[in-house]
Amino acid sequence: MVLKSCCIYAIGVFSILLLLLGISLVLSDVFPNVLKKTVKKEVVLRNGTEAFEAWEDPPAPIYMQFYFFNVTNPEEVLDGERPAVVEIGPYTYREYRPMENVVFKENGTRVSAVNPKTYIFQLNMSRGPESDLIRTINIPAVTVMEKVKNIPVVPRLIYDYMRSRGIGLFTTRSVGELLWGYEDPLLKMAKVFVPSLDDVFGLFYKTNGSSDGEYVLFTGQQNYKDFGRVDTWNSQRSLDWWTTDECNMINGTNGAFFHPIISKEEILYMFSSDICRSVYALYTKDVKVKGIPGYRFVPPDEVFANLTVNPANTGFCVPAGNCLGSGLLNVSVCKQGAPIIMSSPHFYQADEKCIRDVFGMRPNKEQHQTTIDIHPLTGIVLQAAKRLQINVYIEKMSSFSQTRNVRTVIFPVVYLNESVVIDDTSAQKLQMVVVKKNVVENIPFMLIGLGIILGGMFVILMCRKKAPESSAAERQPLLSS
Repeated sequence: MVLKSCCIYAIGVFSILLLLLGISLVLSDVFPNVLKKTVKKEVVLRNGTEAFEAWEDPPAPIYMQFYFFNVTNPEEVLDGERPAVVEIGPYTYREYRPMENVVFKENGTRVSAVNPKTYIFQLNMSRGPESDLIRTINIPAVTVMEKVKNIPVVPRLIYDYMRSRGIGLFTTRSVGELLWGYEDPLLKMAKVFVPSLDDVFGLFYKTNGSSDGEYVLFTGQQNYKDFGRVDTWNSQRSLDWWTTDECNMINGTNGAFFHPIISKEEILYMFSSDICRSVYALYTKDVKVKGIPGYRFVPPDEVFANLTVNPANTGFCVPAGNCLGSGLLNVSVCKQGAPIIMSSPHFYQADEKCIRDVFGMRPNKEQHQTTIDIHPLTGIVLQAAKRLQINVYIEKMSSFSQTRNVRTVIFPVVYLNESVVIDDTSAQKLQMVVVKKNVVENIPFMLIGLGIILGGMFVILMCRKKAPESSAAERQPLLSS
């Protein structure tokens, strides 16, 4: 009986200890902190780590899709009517982007590399072949007219040459030519007056098989929040295209990788050479990709808002004081003077006027919003879609009858969707991390649960122990009588 009582009381004491231990572990966050400390050590750009291998040669397939806007009423546009366009696409390319010329610097705290991109056409994922013809704005002609319009005598020479060769405001070219380049006779002729012009034009000319320059990135060795952050691009810590220091800042990563342990309150900064500036994204909602929980981050409207909404965007008005409406970015300063305007596809998040000015624009949040889904513990990108539209600024130029009575308009040419989804092998590895995380974080609650169970057993055993004693006490008077 004594041994039995000792066992019962031992169970009671043990249940209380488990409860106290579990509660103290919950309040102190010991296990989550140990897990985070381990992740901080592992997610570093250093030879031998999985993070470095994934950074050096991304395992997930990346696809670049192009959607062109085919002009259906070119003559009416020249007479001042609203342009009408039809979206044609996608034309899909598999994108390969390994890091090359990797060199570690400053005791492993930084790493330099170039990131060449190669695009391979995927006919089975495309609307048609690269030979499909698209009628669109003649960007070389618009560029030349814009560059020479204020040079004495030259506009007349350019006008006569364009007229003799039948060159107008619109052109019909194949998908392959528009993307990767074709020799343009007007550019070749105008080079005499503007030597900086190139004979060849293509929206992505010289980008297939080449890089956008050398990056020096922080490895995250000193501070996990610096993982993948850009230190310099082409040996520069800031840009020189915009009119304020704030707008010229190079902030964040290149958008392919992010530091581990991301909270919902964070602002994620990214530098994109495609649009010649840094942007940021904010948390919007929880998501699941292949069963893995993540946070969705999206660039808010304020990133490309006009001065009334976001005065910090003053520096993106080029030349100084020449500001466009919300949702538009004039990148002519970094595109060799070509009158290129960037926006979201179908002018999503842009001023309503841009949508009204072109028949055929149908902005849709799900299809045209840029999104990044990130696993918050490791910072791994689960799924992402970068969506951008290339437009041309069109206006009537008195020196060129080729523009006739055309109205001033932001003319859509093509939009791209650069997307990636985590591959199955990486997803399986990450799912194991998720399982381990759940187990580790739930250990304190398991201890609390076990303490409650043992406490319950203690109460039941104590009740049973007292029950026979009570019965014996009740029977004693009957035996005496």
